Amino acid sequence: MIRKKITGILAATLLVGTVLAACGKEEASNNSGAKEEEKPSYTFRLADNQPPDYPTVIGDKKFAELVEERSDGRIKIEVYPSAQLGDEKSVLEQVQLGAIEFTRINSSPLAEFNDEFTPLGLPYVFESEEHLWNFLNGEMGTKLLDGLEQSKMKGLAFYDSGSRSFYSTKPLKGVEDLKGQKIRVQQSKINIDFMEALGASATPMPYGEVFSALQTGIIDGAENNLPSLDSSNHYQEAKHMILDHHQRIPEVLLISKVAWDKLSEEDQKLIKQAALDSVEAQRAEWDKWEERSEKKLKDAGVTFTEVEDLTPWKNAVKSMVEQYGKDYKEVMDAIEAARP
Repeated sequence: MIRKKITGILAATLLVGTVLAACGKEEASNNSGAKEEEKPSYTFRLADNQPPDYPTVIGDKKFAELVEERSDGRIKIEVYPSAQLGDEKSVLEQVQLGAIEFTRINSSPLAEFNDEFTPLGLPYVFESEEHLWNFLNGEMGTKLLDGLEQSKMKGLAFYDSGSRSFYSTKPLKGVEDLKGQKIRVQQSKINIDFMEALGASATPMPYGEVFSALQTGIIDGAENNLPSLDSSNHYQEAKHMILDHHQRIPEVLLISKVAWDKLSEEDQKLIKQAALDSVEAQRAEWDKWEERSEKKLKDAGVTFTEVEDLTPWKNAVKSMVEQYGKDYKEVMDAIEAARP
């Protein structure tokens, strides 16, 4: 009788142990599944060639902040301003390889990778800031960004870069004053043809060499926006600026296609939306910077001449714009349709 009781107790104990073991395995299995469902964490780098307080870098930082906040700290983006990771060309190459995940770059050199960006650099095609942003926020703007995927990049958003005008060590009162002047331009056929149409001599060179070139007389002038004239200190040599607003070329925030393809669809949407939501902060900072720069430049003795009638300027480049435009009819039609 005692032996039967002991046997029963042992059997019950074994049964309980088996049940507990099974529960333990199930719990371990569930925990393992939870771990497998954990979202991956990332630390990415974003390169910018402008100084830390420049509007595009402010936009970069806002973007990084939104991504980290919305991913609960899971995705971090470290911003490297002042060309710490290299000049624009070398950074772009690294972005294509996936060695650098993000960059902010002017859209002009992107025409090398997607030639539909070319018309954005044509002179006087955008008559105002409103006109430009109507275009960028439209269907064609999205198409331009997406078109970079074939070059191993993904366009996320456009940033503001204001309008570009001419400045020189020599007086500038009208289009005729540019004739014969040596003007630094970005390396592109459009800019070279543009200078030729105005009677100036195009001198392509890296941005970092412009200050010394102005000092030594290698060039007479250059063209850019107000914040760049300020932050580059070019105004110390070039005291004359004529506000013809010939180009309104936006900046582009990019991600490497290599990095993009590693992300889940959910993370892709998060990053894309954060980029779009950072634009407002970047544009607001741009407006403030432009206002500060104008005051600083005037206080430093820079003379400004506002072009009241652009007709002579537009007439000078009309045949050039038409020549380029016929090769990009879809984009040019979209630019025309975006007029306010």
